[in-house]
Amino acid sequence: MQRMPGETRQQPQLKRVIGLPGAMMMGLGSIIGTGVFVSLGIGAGIAGPSVLLAIMLAAGVAMCNGLSSAQLAANHPVSGGTYEYGHRWLNPSLGFTAGWMFLCAKSASAATAALGFAGYIAHTTGMGASLPLAVGVVVLVTVIALSGIERSNRVNIVIVSIVILALMIFVGTGFSSAVKNKAAFQPLFDGGKLTDLLQATALMFVAFTGYGRIATLGEEVAEPRRTIPRAVIVTLLISMALYLSVAFVGIGVNGFENLDGSLALASKSVSNAALPTVMLVGATVAMVSVLLNLVLGLSRVVLAMGRRGDLPKATARISESTSVPAVATVVVAVVIAGLVCVGDVKLTWSFSAFTVLVYYAITNLCAIRMKPGERLYPIWPAYLGLAACLTLAFFVDWEIWLTGLGLIIIGLAWRACFNR
Repeated sequence: MQRMPGETRQQPQLKRVIGLPGAMMMGLGSIIGTGVFVSLGIGAGIAGPSVLLAIMLAAGVAMCNGLSSAQLAANHPVSGGTYEYGHRWLNPSLGFTAGWMFLCAKSASAATAALGFAGYIAHTTGMGASLPLAVGVVVLVTVIALSGIERSNRVNIVIVSIVILALMIFVGTGFSSAVKNKAAFQPLFDGGKLTDLLQATALMFVAFTGYGRIATLGEEVAEPRRTIPRAVIVTLLISMALYLSVAFVGIGVNGFENLDGSLALASKSVSNAALPTVMLVGATVAMVSVLLNLVLGLSRVVLAMGRRGDLPKATARISESTSVPAVATVVVAVVIAGLVCVGDVKLTWSFSAFTVLVYYAITNLCAIRMKPGERLYPIWPAYLGLAACLTLAFFVDWEIWLTGLGLIIIGLAWRACFNR
């Protein structure tokens, strides 16, 4: 029997076992990691003290996109995120483009997290080769992901709690010194460096997009219409407060020049002998959390694309014993390990920025096309998010966005040939 367009319900479904706390922790686990320990330093190196403004601008764009994602996921709570929303509210080509961009963006983000983990470990221990460590942590996280969503969720909650505690210790220890050092924040805004500010905003935006994991895991969220919107909004508010606090203390105590190197290493300037160790532990654990959540989210998008026939059907198989898309998870791990071999954190993160902005532009377009009865929020945030995403996408290096556009063409050509 021929399957109707958009029909995926006959396929084996994942179990709805994630409640509000678990959904929030998955969002936070995806956001508070590379964003704090990698992206913040890159953003500070580009925009200087203005990275504080970049964080606020990025958080505003993320909130607009988050509202769009939340109401789309509440109405259509299946695995796949905007890949599925694009098929339902737009057309198959835009749906595929969204899924393809998500795979490209988040695979690069996952590689960044693995490289960040390996870099911190190598620096701490004095080891020379970090690539084997990066590949090793990808394998470790894949094993956890294959054990089932409930076990993965429990591991994630423990990891996120450790990271948040480390960041709170950092902020609490250095806040008073940062308040006194007003000169470190000058100039907070330089009109002659607006391009740098917008580039930093684009890179910081990627750090906030971990809330999308809540939507891509929508098929495993209990009471999705109630849980997903609340989890997305609370996750974004908490992460914005943490980012601003950490950036304020980091710049105020160390100056943005030192923040460009490493937040964990910059903590040595704070008058607390144990703090560098605490931050190094927080950094390495945070990278594992981000990587775990990305593997979970990416595998669910691969699962959705396999169900619709845009990827080989084997990727749509769900393990009966663990209720996990095992083939999809392994495929994702192999791709991430391949990108890890690139070995350039800034390159992989910048590439993530362009591709994820395209992804969320399509998300907002889907939200604009929703019927009035489906909406949970006003339509204007979706228009604002769409305009912001399309604008910021072209403030990354031109080689990056040119590569991204080339990948869109390659993806659509793959879909046409594969489906034929």
